[in-house]
Amino acid sequence: MELRATLKEKKRIVIKVGTSTVTYAKTGNINLEKFVRVLINLRNRGKEIIVVSSCAVGIGKNVLGISEKPAGSVKQACAAVGQGRLMMIYEKFFAEYSQLTAQVLLTKESVYSKTCRIHARETFEELLAMNVVPIVNANDAISVDEDSYGNFGDNDTMSADVAALVEADLLIMMSDIEGLYTDDPRTNPAARFVHTVNRIDEELEKMGKGAGSAVGTGGMATKIEAAKIATEAGADMVIANGDNIYAINDIMAGKKVGKLFLAKNHRYDGENELGPERDAYRMERRLKRNIQYRMAVEK
Repeated sequence: MELRATLKEKKRIVIKVGTSTVTYAKTGNINLEKFVRVLINLRNRGKEIIVVSSCAVGIGKNVLGISEKPAGSVKQACAAVGQGRLMMIYEKFFAEYSQLTAQVLLTKESVYSKTCRIHARETFEELLAMNVVPIVNANDAISVDEDSYGNFGDNDTMSADVAALVEADLLIMMSDIEGLYTDDPRTNPAARFVHTVNRIDEELEKMGKGAGSAVGTGGMATKIEAAKIATEAGADMVIANGDNIYAINDIMAGKKVGKLFLAKNHRYDGENELGPERDAYRMERRLKRNIQYRMAVEK
């Protein structure tokens, strides 16, 4: 079976959305209606869904009238205010479809302490058995840089930890980062998009750490680290552009959308799958459009 087609059969799915995906760019207001509609579609198809959602700190910051980026205890206060607002909005839209949700706030200890990990997993299992959609976020109101465990640092890492914790089949990250290229496509016409990552090696990690380019920012580097956690735990992972939330439907339909990282038990003998060179691809697309236009005119 073609690799992407196997995504149709995934049962337990963790979906991570960043702040830029669930807010309006100009106003910073929450934009969840379309996302919830996509999730309900998946639930109606019998999928188990766990959402990892950013935005609590941003919401709290806006509500409290704070203009600068919050830090320390101010950030924690923003998270405490914003988390309640975020859940209220999620519940409002899910309730329109009679879908129950649950708030799950995690610290790194929840995942890495053996005892806490067992209890956290049991909670997720019970919620999923009750057909509830867990909405997960870091417990930023109390999370600190502890010596024993530290904090997640970002929701990319947390979503991978959650995928590993619940033994998910698939992790989907909706992101403002389009993906990974073999080189900076803005300066190198031969740059190629990496469609499928068979295994994460040093070369791929270097691509992800390319400073100040579309190839990889710090954001891409953290996603590669998250991919290591998820794929080693047995979950495939897809990174897709969060500007089009309906891309989730395309991913679950087996279409070649975003970048697919293969779980360790799904890898094949061979290299990573690359797209065509940037300029060659654009030329091919332009040629196809011209042909289609001429055919339409001739009709």
